[in-house]
Amino acid sequence: MAKDTVRYPDEVVEKIDALVDDGMFESKSEFYRFSAEYVLTLVDPEHEVKTFNFEEIKSELDIPEEVHANALGADGGTFFLDAVITVRKQGLRGNYEAAERFIDSHYDPTDQECIILEELLGTYRDGGS
Repeated sequence: MAKDTVRYPDEVVEKIDALVDDGMFESKSEFYRFSAEYVLTLVDPEHEVKTFNFEEIKSELDIPEEVHANALGADGGTFFLDAVITVRKQGLRGNYEAAERFIDSHYDPTDQECIILEELLGTYRDGGS
């Protein structure tokens, strides 16, 4: 395993120390390993995680899927693109209510992504009548 030295602002280190003290992470090293792997999974869905207990830590943190999407943004976030594909499939099949349920269960009505998905669904509704 490679070792790398990185400098962080004091405020960041204090927050990490607090997470370790609260027991959310076993050690600073665990926090840093998890954080690096987590970011790699956000930017590369094909990334193969090597960190021990990664999924267990991730599930304990209970980070909602929309937080993952917001971290990437609507201009390339994999969850948003998956949502577009889901809404498109349902729209093409005429399953408008299923598409609405999907949108409603994953997005706040005022989110920009929600508005875009509803507009997309509207194009299938309008084209089908």
